[in-house]
Amino acid sequence: MKKILLTGFEPFLDYKINPTMTVAKELDGKTIEDYEIESFILPVDFNQSEKLIIEKMEQLKPDIVVSLGLAAGRFKITPERIAINVKDGDRDNNGFAPLDQLINSNGPDAYFSTLPVRSIINNLIENGFPAEMSNTAGTYLCNNIMYSVLDYIKVNDLRCKAGFIHMPACHELAIIHGKIPSWSQKDLISAIEISLEVIAKEGD
Repeated sequence: MKKILLTGFEPFLDYKINPTMTVAKELDGKTIEDYEIESFILPVDFNQSEKLIIEKMEQLKPDIVVSLGLAAGRFKITPERIAINVKDGDRDNNGFAPLDQLINSNGPDAYFSTLPVRSIINNLIENGFPAEMSNTAGTYLCNNIMYSVLDYIKVNDLRCKAGFIHMPACHELAIIHGKIPSWSQKDLISAIEISLEVIAKEGD
């Protein structure tokens, strides 16, 4: 059976809950079309997360990699169009805060997602879930993972599609935080499941 590697992140910064972790765990082991989902939770650590996801790809040899990230403050599901070759931002969970650093000093300036991002958005909207294109994955861990995965695929000439989807906070996190929009965890899971169905159908 073909494989989808689905990743989420652990909690970070002021976000004591990370809904991407819950969604990834909920979908772990499920079958969509002829793909089996295997989920993996990444640490919010610039030095470790990139290494760990590449190790997981080498082990699993997935046909598709979909990484999820929390975009607290956004109120729609936002598939990312592009990842840039820069890491910069707040401290990660181990206190490291890169400034103007390249992810790969020999890599291109950017990589476009190879997921069917427009189809994902259209299908989410048709199913009643607000969604739109995002043209910036930021420069924090989310962008770092998206770029690193696409770079690894390109350098190794792999037949693997990959990209990144940002999601809003869940209600539980919004209650704790107090100042961010949110969705129910059930709707977040449903929206990502629809996204994976679209990706799987167009996977070949």
